[in-house]
Amino acid sequence: MKKIELHCHTNISDCPLTIDQVMELAVEQKIGHLAITNHDTTKGLREAVRKGIEYGIEVITGIEISAFDFDRGRRVHILGYFVEPGHEAIETLCEPIVEKRHRASEEMVHRLIQSGYSITWERCLKLAKGGTGVYKQHIMHALIESQYTDSIYGPLYKTLFNRGQNGEKPGIAFIPMEYVDAKDAVDAVCQAGGVPVLAHPGQYGNFEMVSDLVEAGLQGIEVWHPLHDEKHEEEARRLAIKHGLIMTGGSDFHEEYGEQPVQLGSKCPGVETLAALHARKALNNNRRNIGV
Repeated sequence: MKKIELHCHTNISDCPLTIDQVMELAVEQKIGHLAITNHDTTKGLREAVRKGIEYGIEVITGIEISAFDFDRGRRVHILGYFVEPGHEAIETLCEPIVEKRHRASEEMVHRLIQSGYSITWERCLKLAKGGTGVYKQHIMHALIESQYTDSIYGPLYKTLFNRGQNGEKPGIAFIPMEYVDAKDAVDAVCQAGGVPVLAHPGQYGNFEMVSDLVEAGLQGIEVWHPLHDEKHEEEARRLAIKHGLIMTGGSDFHEEYGEQPVQLGSKCPGVETLAALHARKALNNNRRNIGV
């Protein structure tokens, strides 16, 4: 039976692998259904669908929107499945995020250079070539090349990008990002014909927001994720049953740019999840067509 991978990134956001390289890896891992869920963009999704046909893989057009729970002061990530690439609702909401992230990264690199680190903005741009902009992972990659560290996520990352919580001093390269309201992210996915799903709620402590997101149109919750322990999975299942949400899962694949080593196709859900997503997509499209 072919595996189902519902959370995967490419070099269009913060994974070093191209669409073709991800497809080749998917074939190796016997994945038959693959959702491309790059951060805050639908760039490359039409190409991915065409490539998927060549590789014999169903590509699900996806996105992962970087959002915020302003009532509780927590980050929230919203996955969208079967979204229409380039839809106005998605573009209007996400383009400012992409621009702010890129500008913030440039300022981060400038601060590091001022502090004596021998890296360049030009090298970071080259590492991010083909994507929507420079991420912290690209900056860390440049620092690895300059032999300041041997890992993306390690002591140096925590020192440079520390958020300054719990009385700690912020890192020299930390720049706060302005994110969109998570409820607006859910709405944008719905407008784009997609199925909105709450990503890895255990990672950011988002369980308390589920009821609010359901009112905004949330239709699924990510149960299986590399950063979820048994308690996280149990709570996600409980909320899924309570609110009638689709239970999803995925590896959140970033290759070497990931927070921990994961294999594409790990944490994959069963066929019932894929069937539920397809059914919800059809229902959403019917409602859009009749103006509900």
